[in-house]
Amino acid sequence: MLTEERYAKILSRLAEKKAVTVAELTELLGASEATVRRDLNALADLGRLNKVHGGATALSGVFTAAEEDVPTKSARFVAEKEAVARYAATLVSGDDFVFLDAGTTTERMIDFLPDSCAATFITNGFPHVQKLARRGLRVSMVGGQYKTVTEAVVGAQAVQDLGRYHFTKCFMGVNGITPEAGLTTPDTEEAVVKAEVVRRSYLCYALADHSKFGVVSSVTFAPLEKACVITDRLPDESYRSFTVIKEVSRP
Repeated sequence: MLTEERYAKILSRLAEKKAVTVAELTELLGASEATVRRDLNALADLGRLNKVHGGATALSGVFTAAEEDVPTKSARFVAEKEAVARYAATLVSGDDFVFLDAGTTTERMIDFLPDSCAATFITNGFPHVQKLARRGLRVSMVGGQYKTVTEAVVGAQAVQDLGRYHFTKCFMGVNGITPEAGLTTPDTEEAVVKAEVVRRSYLCYALADHSKFGVVSSVTFAPLEKACVITDRLPDESYRSFTVIKEVSRP
């Protein structure tokens, strides 16, 4: 079989299944493992697929620059977000210094924190600081520009404020997740805040329902491997090659 024919068969199988193994391609092509690995490396260099340990995955191709407002986001995947938020809340310990990112799922986390929670919280989410304060929890808010659509504080001053902090854990909202683009969000000023938080956190958790996988938004704020992703359901098992994924059951 000619090289171009092998390439075409590999890409066709990827388009169908989204992920393939070297063993599977060896059988499909009637070629040696060494030949298949060379083909995968060549196609990866050409930008036609994503090479992973033991095989390859298809490139993600759903792009969006849109930013929905908070009421719209709150009405979507309600049960899934609740399951993710409920589990994430169990990861907060009494001595933690936590950054809680703006977002509908991170806000839902607050409802599941125990009354005995002694952690300290920093947030850029306007609803978050109000809800945390009503719960009697220790909370401060970063300064900066208020973004109406996401009800978040963003911009250069927020980044400057974050410069004095070192978080044990951060819980981040995300608009899109792919191996190639990593964790993405539509707004540049919000992205720089998120990136600074991730840089200043010992442990980073990205809270995402299953619809966020395979989506690329405008700006990358962290590579995928920087965060443990908590989700209700993982639609593509190949993501486990890049980072820790925790699936949680719906209530």
